Amino acid sequence: MAHILIMPRQGNTVESCIIQEWKVQERDAVKAETTVCVVETDKATFDVPAGADGLVLKILHPGGDDVPVLQPIAVIGKEGEDWNAALGGASGENAAGESSHGRSETQNAVSAGTDRPHSRNIDAVPAVLPSSLSAPGTMGISPRAKKRAIKEGIPPTAIAGSGPGGRTIERDVIAALADRPLLTAAAKAAAAAGSTVPNAGTGMGGRITSADMAGAAAATGAATDTAGTFFPAASDEGGITETPIKGIRKLIADRMHASLAESAQFTLNANASAVQLQELRNWMKNQKQKNEELAKITINDLVLYAVSRVLPSYPYMNAHKIGDLLRTYERVHLGMAVDTPRGLMVPVIRNANLLPLRQISAQAKRLAAACQDGSIKSEELSGSTFTVSNLGSFGITGFTPVLNSPDVAILGICAIELKPVESGDEECTFAYEPHIGFSLTINHQVVDGAPAARFLKALCQAVADIKLTLAIG
Repeated sequence: MAHILIMPRQGNTVESCIIQEWKVQERDAVKAETTVCVVETDKATFDVPAGADGLVLKILHPGGDDVPVLQPIAVIGKEGEDWNAALGGASGENAAGESSHGRSETQNAVSAGTDRPHSRNIDAVPAVLPSSLSAPGTMGISPRAKKRAIKEGIPPTAIAGSGPGGRTIERDVIAALADRPLLTAAAKAAAAAGSTVPNAGTGMGGRITSADMAGAAAATGAATDTAGTFFPAASDEGGITETPIKGIRKLIADRMHASLAESAQFTLNANASAVQLQELRNWMKNQKQKNEELAKITINDLVLYAVSRVLPSYPYMNAHKIGDLLRTYERVHLGMAVDTPRGLMVPVIRNANLLPLRQISAQAKRLAAACQDGSIKSEELSGSTFTVSNLGSFGITGFTPVLNSPDVAILGICAIELKPVESGDEECTFAYEPHIGFSLTINHQVVDGAPAARFLKALCQAVADIKLTLAIG
């Protein structure tokens, strides 16, 4: 009885996963619990079990593919079974390549019934076929192929199809692109409108520009694109590497763009005396032999603690903007930006305003380590009500942190630096004291500058008097 392994749903917000690597090959024997592949989401990596005993009859997507959740990725069955028939008669490559479009009602029902299905039995559930596939002779171009063709500036009607009934599918578009030089965005638009694409270009890396499309190459061997940017001749350039933006990097890019597009972001900068911070940190470090846990508490942990104690007095900062609704929270769920090899992640310290300093420190370290090694759980990466980002260790003295929507505020922690402070005597002398900088970005749609400034002033005071903050916390 053939078994279709589908891409699991790793949380309600995950729409697709990247197949990081296959642990098995076609014709390998597997048990139900055997890990057949490792998949990567925007948050973490997960092992995918086979879900059934048998042979790996067909792998539908190679490693590196970004596959929508709940779509077939492999077929497992017995020796001699037809994997093609298991998918309903469509070619395996076609079923895989075009699977992100036209879910059947059955598949949607499977999606609604469980959050993390790993496989589907074809005898219990009818095979899934893209709804865009119809009878031979009525084929045109698949939605995915059409989208790719338009994006790349290729007239969809100019591509010969190799799919069922002559249907143009994505691999046909990819093949057409392989025979064509790279184009600038303006050149792609001209190509999509029907302009002839020349065999070579004068843009960066040999790209074809709109000037090339119009037959106007620069006599000096250089070219200017439609934005007026000057590019040297291709012969004068070194090597060029192009890396697809996908996976977590693509999600970060989309979220950052959406955050700026959907909110009115405004940043305030201030600094607080770091004398007590440094004194307390040095004292804790000296307690290593007596209390190793205490010695591990960092200045970042102390600031997180101060934030968690100040926020409840300013509920409009501990809030979400959801459409035309402002939702404030009694408890502080503190997000903290973590830099990882896979990109930026924001794990959440739940109920931070109720936790003592040691627990905040321990949680921060555990969550950061989980982000680094890829073991972080999906539920630990959502639900923040306020976010903190620390670039102080890099010597950054001021920056504009981007809102982690739907949060209405994010605090940037900057480096500690010496600043002159008036001594207060009659001679008006000055002394240099360490100060820590803060950059607070707010959503000006719901938080005005003055209320945000009041919060930031209170935070600076709490940090400057961190010993008192800990005593009354």
